Amino acid sequence: MSRAFGVRLGEALAERRHLCAGIDPHAALLADWGLDDDAAGAERMGREVVAASAGVAACVKPQVAFFERFGSAGIAALERVLADARAAGLLVIADVKRGDIGTSFAAYADAWLTPGSPLEADAMTVAAYQGFGSLAGGFRHVREHGKGLFVLAATSNPEAREVQTAVRADGRTIARSIVDDALAFESPLDAHVKSIGVVLGATLDLADFGIDVSLPPASPALPVLAPGFGHQGARIEDARAIFGGLGWALLANESRGILSGGADGLADRIRARSEALADALAVA
Repeated sequence: MSRAFGVRLGEALAERRHLCAGIDPHAALLADWGLDDDAAGAERMGREVVAASAGVAACVKPQVAFFERFGSAGIAALERVLADARAAGLLVIADVKRGDIGTSFAAYADAWLTPGSPLEADAMTVAAYQGFGSLAGGFRHVREHGKGLFVLAATSNPEAREVQTAVRADGRTIARSIVDDALAFESPLDAHVKSIGVVLGATLDLADFGIDVSLPPASPALPVLAPGFGHQGARIEDARAIFGGLGWALLANESRGILSGGADGLADRIRARSEALADALAVA
């Protein structure tokens, strides 16, 4: 069994690597790269991001939808991108946002988290709006195979606010309850960083979602996958102010900010963003 996701992530964070490099081969970006909008173009972009991120970013995050749209050819292309990442020793978060109940969710988790699966990733994004317990099929992979989950908690799309800020009978918001459930999850494989984390948008005022960032970091630390930096408007320099005590185990996702401009200069953009984030989160 490979070491726990939280352990490997903790090692990357200790090396001041907080960048999660997004792989989002949508049509406009492929055109910017001079690539065709097809499976081959998506594969080329994905493999180049992996090569440029190795040893620099903490992880890569392929948005699976941009590969799925090409059918079986797109899935085959994604498998080759994932294989490159494993060979490079990069952590991979499959951005699949799966959510279901019982055997259905367990089957999703088997596809993305089973060791040896063609689609094997180190972690996957998930939705728990059928209840945190509906993720049990993924918990098994966390405890038995050292895999990770990132649970959607507070996201930046405006449609989500009404649901995520809804108040439960116990007085907590839905977003806050997901953070609490992730904090409460225990795996015997974890050490300084948990293997279950949450997705929190960097463009949000988290207090509006009932999430208190003034609290000291948990132990083990809760990983936070944070989209919204760069193109969407959040500044890496403000990361500590945005996430407070949640920021130690922060993974800042950037996609368009590093992908725009094509393959030329990609490695330089990834390194620059990684270094900027490390400086912003450095302990004073």
